[in-house]
Amino acid sequence: MGALLLALTLAVVAGCSGPAADTETPTVADAIASAIDLDTGWEWQPQGNRLELGVTHTKDSLDSSEPAEARSRGQKVLSDDSGIWQNQHLMGFGTLNPEPSPGDFNWDSLDKRMQLIEDTQGRTVLTLCCAPDWMKGGEAGETDWSKLEKAPDPEHFDDFARLSAAAVERYPQIERVLVWNELKGFYHSDENRWDYEGYTELYNKVYTAVKAVRPDVQVGGPYAVMTSLKPGSENASDLAGPWGAADKRALDIIDYWLEHNVGADFIAVDGSTATRNGGDPDQVDAGAQKFADVTRWIQQRTPLAVWWAEFYADTAQGAEGGAASPASAVATLATVAAFARSGVSVALLWGPQGSSLKYSALWTDSTESDGGKPTPLTRAWQWLVPRLAKGGIEIGRSATQPLLAFRADDGAVIVNLTGTDVPVPGHDPLPAWGVAVRTM
Repeated sequence: MGALLLALTLAVVAGCSGPAADTETPTVADAIASAIDLDTGWEWQPQGNRLELGVTHTKDSLDSSEPAEARSRGQKVLSDDSGIWQNQHLMGFGTLNPEPSPGDFNWDSLDKRMQLIEDTQGRTVLTLCCAPDWMKGGEAGETDWSKLEKAPDPEHFDDFARLSAAAVERYPQIERVLVWNELKGFYHSDENRWDYEGYTELYNKVYTAVKAVRPDVQVGGPYAVMTSLKPGSENASDLAGPWGAADKRALDIIDYWLEHNVGADFIAVDGSTATRNGGDPDQVDAGAQKFADVTRWIQQRTPLAVWWAEFYADTAQGAEGGAASPASAVATLATVAAFARSGVSVALLWGPQGSSLKYSALWTDSTESDGGKPTPLTRAWQWLVPRLAKGGIEIGRSATQPLLAFRADDGAVIVNLTGTDVPVPGHDPLPAWGVAVRTM
């Protein structure tokens, strides 16, 4: 494969300081690509499973209220291999209350997001969260958005299950559902642990209701946050690595749910590379190793396909994160490499539209007139999406340089994992936080 790769061309997105990078135009000479030898001094591993990347739409995501040209640019990015799956929440994160009063439905905002997914050729995931106010102690007909993350009261679990079933009946395009989000509202503060019993009761009712009306829809949970702690600290488990230690309370959720759910088609978790109480890893690939380690821990307990419903790849210390940040793009790609190595089935990028979050996005904020443009992540992500879904990608790490690579028969992505230029003999260096995409 090395001889083939030497003939490939290169596009690099690196060091951009403006609000967006034009990732469709090569910015580094093609000669650099031919000088990076991907055979000598590299360790390669085939991807462990077909990996389907996708996105989760959030508060602002190519909505009709956005400037037309910016929205059009963003739609083009989304349509062009930006995700196999597109996920939308039932209530909140871009949609209004679907049932303000019992039996009084308002599907307008969810209709629009479902249409966006169809218009951009995505496969549809619906996250069954959150619950109308009257299901959680509020007044019928009112919506208090400050209480969005409150769980439904147990006496309304059946009502939420019926609402969930109504949603999947309304939208035949839905293929997968996630039950709730991060166990929001399910926590026993007095016991300092998650209410995994209450969550699993809700999950079982929703699973049963959804399967009754759409047995073809795959259902997954528990969508638990795999928090990282400093090793040896309170609640730190034995599952540890250079990234820290997994919070035992989160692992308890997985064990209880696996034992007590009435059925599941996949298991979903989320998490970040940062540790809650300090000790963050200096290298982004060390932080990304968390996702592989947690995935393998789950795989030891269940044959269910593993989904990372959200993932947050923090930049190395001292590097600024954000949609326009090359360092964020590199951290995200290091995480994708960990997913691919460990056999993750699906990973969803939270918020593909640029925002105030200090993480990667796929297009700049299209609520602004000059938004909707590609970011430093876009080109590499779009190259990877169809190839990782097909399978056959190899993931490599240089033994002598801080370089990560993905390669296939028709090209490669090469990533500089540091904020320092990487020398290339006889050529210009690969820039700090450089992401190179080689194509035939």
